[in-house]
Amino acid sequence: MSIEWKRRARLFIQRFWQPTSACMTCMPGSWGNVMSLAHWTIAFHTGLLTGLLAVLLTFTPVGKLYAHRYGNALVVGVLTAIGDAYSHASHYRIPYVEHILTGAISGLLALAASYLFENRARRLRAAWAWVFG
Repeated sequence: MSIEWKRRARLFIQRFWQPTSACMTCMPGSWGNVMSLAHWTIAFHTGLLTGLLAVLLTFTPVGKLYAHRYGNALVVGVLTAIGDAYSHASHYRIPYVEHILTGAISGLLALAASYLFENRARRLRAAWAWVFG
């Protein structure tokens, strides 16, 4: 497997968990229904579609935004909103509010992950060492 395809596989995994987590967070009743198969199915559909769109964008000039922290968060947020809108209708009274909120949460998760996991999770390892000696 070439290095480029390994990078794309890693990108797919990253773009799968962020939208899935954001979708489970933003769906009404998600934390009360965390064991609901219907909620997990919708969240997985959102994550899969977002991951596939993210990999497809690596073949375009937009893929260069993944190298920058804020560009990456923006692309992930927009792709998540698109994936969520495609996966299901909004559960809120105002259309598209849930999808935009899910995209924003996913973008924030991508931004937080870029800070926490850079340099082989240096910040997490330092915090762990500080707490547990």
